[in-house]
Amino acid sequence: MPSVFAYLTSEVDWCEGNFEHSEVIAEYYNTISNVSFFLLFPILLYLNHQYVQHRPLRKAIKQPASLTAGIFSTYYHLTLSYVGQLLDELSILWTLALTYTDLGGTAQFVCLVGIATIVCTLMSFIKPDFNAYLLNSISLHLLYLICQELKKCSNPRVHRIAAFMVMWWVLAISCWLGDKWFCGFWQRINFCYLHSFWHVLISIALLYCCPLFIYFDSRYEIPSFEPELEYWPSDSWPIALPYLALRTPYKRC
Repeated sequence: MPSVFAYLTSEVDWCEGNFEHSEVIAEYYNTISNVSFFLLFPILLYLNHQYVQHRPLRKAIKQPASLTAGIFSTYYHLTLSYVGQLLDELSILWTLALTYTDLGGTAQFVCLVGIATIVCTLMSFIKPDFNAYLLNSISLHLLYLICQELKKCSNPRVHRIAAFMVMWWVLAISCWLGDKWFCGFWQRINFCYLHSFWHVLISIALLYCCPLFIYFDSRYEIPSFEPELEYWPSDSWPIALPYLALRTPYKRC
């Protein structure tokens, strides 16, 4: 019986051919495309430094979790090992769970999320090939929660950033599903890179998603400031990154 750490012991094998470009990297492009995760979160940390200063504990928890997801995804596609698959999917699950806590303020909600996450973690050892569909179902519910927050917000800039986030997410999930369901077609035309596109596109979607989450969080948890969503390097640039700015409200005498 092969070790759970051994190459090609995962129950899931993506469309890209194995060991085509390297003798030690199982899925070459699926592995190197994870660089987008390593670039993403330092950028978010730098752009949203005001939020980090006022909510250091929350960022201190989520930042390692997000980077860990990128590390484990790299390891998984590098080896296609059973352990790599579990680490990849469980790191995403726990990162999503931490994200949920940004949209729920009550202790009961956080406790419910924690229990559900532990149950899903245990289930992943029973049916690991079902994990990916479960994680995408969770992301759909996160989109629902964002929609609920948008109903209480009339700021057009917030709605615009949310629309861009959904656009990039739809493109990303389309690549994921296309690679999963139509692998035979992509192999016939020798274009088996959709899962690597998923890595890049979901990172771009997160560039829009994360400022939204911390915008909603700051409205409830940092009431002494007025949160505003800005663009770096400038609003006038055709391609710019959204970030959260905290303004001190003007108080009349």
